[in-house]
Amino acid sequence: MNIVDSEQIVVLLSGLGYSQVDSAEQADLVLLNTCSVRDRAERKVYGHLGRFKPIKDKRPELIIGVGGCVAQQEGEKMLEKVPYLNLVFGTHNINSLPDLVQQAEQQHLRGCETDFLDRETRLNLFPERSFQETVSRFVTVMQGCDNFCSYCIVPHVRGREISRPSLEVVAEVQKLVSEGTKEITLLGQNVNSYSLKDKGEASFPQLLHQVNKIEGLHRLRFATSHPKDMTDELIECFGSLDALCHHIHLPFQSGSDRILKLMNRGYTRDDYLSKVEKLRKSCPQIRLTTDIIVGFPGEKEEDFQATLDLMKEVGFADAFTFLYSPRVETAAAKMADKDSALVKQDRFDRLLELQHQTSSVIWNSDLGDIQSVLVEGKSKRGEGDVFGRTTWNRIVNFSGSIQLVGKVVPVKITDVFRNAHLGELV
Repeated sequence: MNIVDSEQIVVLLSGLGYSQVDSAEQADLVLLNTCSVRDRAERKVYGHLGRFKPIKDKRPELIIGVGGCVAQQEGEKMLEKVPYLNLVFGTHNINSLPDLVQQAEQQHLRGCETDFLDRETRLNLFPERSFQETVSRFVTVMQGCDNFCSYCIVPHVRGREISRPSLEVVAEVQKLVSEGTKEITLLGQNVNSYSLKDKGEASFPQLLHQVNKIEGLHRLRFATSHPKDMTDELIECFGSLDALCHHIHLPFQSGSDRILKLMNRGYTRDDYLSKVEKLRKSCPQIRLTTDIIVGFPGEKEEDFQATLDLMKEVGFADAFTFLYSPRVETAAAKMADKDSALVKQDRFDRLLELQHQTSSVIWNSDLGDIQSVLVEGKSKRGEGDVFGRTTWNRIVNFSGSIQLVGKVVPVKITDVFRNAHLGELV
């Protein structure tokens, strides 16, 4: 989400004559685009702002701003806590940024815009995307969330769900593909509920079918999926759409029905496992990644064991794992939390070890295979290497010409590391 928002910010500010530079020392305007999913996010933002103060002291005309979820959450408090901060803009207020910047430039005013906007106004404020010669791009299909999971701050900082018209989404994808993009990821806080509130609009599976037909598009992905809204029609897309990658990120958060109910997730353990079974029946090659929370208030050892058991049963290729942290305004923040930090950390370490073992088995099974890799650019490994991704979203580094960027090529997997594969062009 923040990548797309940042691209839109670049387009808006280009109208004021701004262009991107490589460092804060070179900049006339520094913006932090933030996320607040975990409590450390706020501390990191204030830490980053502290590093900009010496630059501001030397150049008082430097404009510093904060946007995104932390800005939405903190609002005016940020201006109070950081006296050298010039402007704050929330998740619905990117369009206000040019005015805030001009006020800071011309009148030396400090500004804050964090009002939530109504549906029609939000839908009319999607600015043009910047042109980038990039193989893979993100396209937002919806914003906000109506689920109110008890631990999640997203509805409070991103607002309620709205879905963009399918014609607008398809037109944007067509434009990006015409500019050279080969892979599109459709984005939303819960893409599975796309258009459920809009009568007569395409469903998310129907939108996938429309995008899949666009000539020149090699690969199609989407994120993030909520299990409760994953329909059989959507699951069948993995077996029928040739561009749709054989990978899905499907958070389960906990394997315990009791904890899932406290989380307000809207599905049971059996519901989740049933959808996994259907996914693998539709696309036997599919690999799953997930999100898991450890230490949710009231979690007992038997609840945690249920989570480990589900992990073993599904066999996730990878997982984003989180130690629960309370978020202001959420229901879970008011729940009794009796377990010590040591107990939670012990569970977290055990979960990480299990996931590491599972991931190792899955990724090591690729050794010796020849896999299709969409080449994205130069590798960080050094001169002469390029990198790309498999259908499972796994990075592969290998020796090859930069002329391969944008092409799907066969690569033999020769070595496996924690976060990437090493291969050789066939």
